[in-house]
Amino acid sequence: MAESHQSVPAPSQRGGIVLLIAAGPIGWAVANELVRRLGPLTIIVEKGEGRFALVRRRARYLGAFYALGQLAASVVQKVLLRGTNRRRQQILAALDLKTEAPANCEVHQVSNVNAPECHALLRTIAPTVVAVFGTRLLRRATLSSVDAPFINCHPGINPKYRGIDPAYWALVEGDVENVGVTIHLVDEGVDTGRVLYQGPSKFTASDNIQTYQWLQLGDSLPLFAQAVNDALAGNLKPKAADLPSKQYYAPTIWQYLWYGFTRRVW
Repeated sequence: MAESHQSVPAPSQRGGIVLLIAAGPIGWAVANELVRRLGPLTIIVEKGEGRFALVRRRARYLGAFYALGQLAASVVQKVLLRGTNRRRQQILAALDLKTEAPANCEVHQVSNVNAPECHALLRTIAPTVVAVFGTRLLRRATLSSVDAPFINCHPGINPKYRGIDPAYWALVEGDVENVGVTIHLVDEGVDTGRVLYQGPSKFTASDNIQTYQWLQLGDSLPLFAQAVNDALAGNLKPKAADLPSKQYYAPTIWQYLWYGFTRRVW
């Protein structure tokens, strides 16, 4: 990978598509599928955030007790959901998704998508469209760094299920009609940008909070690619969704166990 620090290496490609992703297998799965559908693109990878750094950040706006409850839930999930890796491999095989970096794309790493190094890189590339998956919330300085639409792929139906683990929360609410995916423009809010495309998702009895988003890739990636193509053609048609709006967070240990035992949603 090409490393981006204070002096940004000049990209060999200007214009076209930039994909912002968080480091990890699911980000590469998205990258490979977009490359398959759209051709080579420039990828900017945000380095992973350590677990305890994430807890500290969440504690600042949710409180330490809540953030520690979320950490405990993630630990318990790894114990209870032991078949997750096997199910994930089944999903990858069924969708023919690859989880390594694509060989024919220029890749840059940044410490944070909101850091000056990322802004400088975006300005140098000057993309026509920026696709976003799995990164931190984009701040105003990032969104204004280039004159291009930012398009996000969200594993939930916006604005009713904004934030983290939206499919899980829709199932907890018994709202199966609003289990799905949304492709939307990015603004400064949390999944509050105007909608471009939406579609439903369905799960099997083998799926759980750790596999929902993987399975939803099959529902969202064709729509994601279509929205990016629309942007390249200057044909974006955003619309407002006539739904109530609520932001969700990762469940705490007590929420997770309660809904698991009482509603059978794991």
